[in-house]
Amino acid sequence: MSKDGGASGKGRILVVDDDRLVLATLTHGLAQAGYDVLDADNGDDAILIARQHRPDLALLDIRMEGMTGFDVAGYLRDYLQIPFMFLSAFADEATVAKVKELGALAYLVKPLDIHQIVPAVEAAFANRPAAAPAPPAAPVAEAAASLGMLEAMALGVLMHRYSLTRAQALSRLERMAAEQKIDLGEQARRVVEAVEQLALGG
Repeated sequence: MSKDGGASGKGRILVVDDDRLVLATLTHGLAQAGYDVLDADNGDDAILIARQHRPDLALLDIRMEGMTGFDVAGYLRDYLQIPFMFLSAFADEATVAKVKELGALAYLVKPLDIHQIVPAVEAAFANRPAAAPAPPAAPVAEAAASLGMLEAMALGVLMHRYSLTRAQALSRLERMAAEQKIDLGEQARRVVEAVEQLALGG
């Protein structure tokens, strides 16, 4: 893990989780994947590190003692304009609604394997607003890179429910959309709404 202020590799990620084992696993896995990783085990430290090092992306646990991941996300969004993703063991309606409201790039449901997280992080980097206009992408690449937050949340739900990799979850979502003759975004919305209905007991 690096806190020396020197950027390296694919980009700089701030990982925040109050579970030391999860934090160590994520930090090691992302570093192995070529990212410059900063870590914090509480919200206050996370904000201090973000202010000092300006990471390209933050990966936030939601439920922590003291400042929650939501508190940190709000600060990153409003004051530092740093994009963020959430990691959580919870997919209840209130959590999902708050994730949407804050504008997270993705919402991943624990438990997660590092091999599922790295592709999600790479997709988040691909989805960040580019500093300069990018050349038009091929339709397939464009569809993969332009997954919105609803699609990312739907993938998280499918990965968790069926123990799929991100690629397998995307394939399943595409197949479901094709069978229903609707677009990917609408199918993702239906998956997320189904989870919300379950959370409501409906």
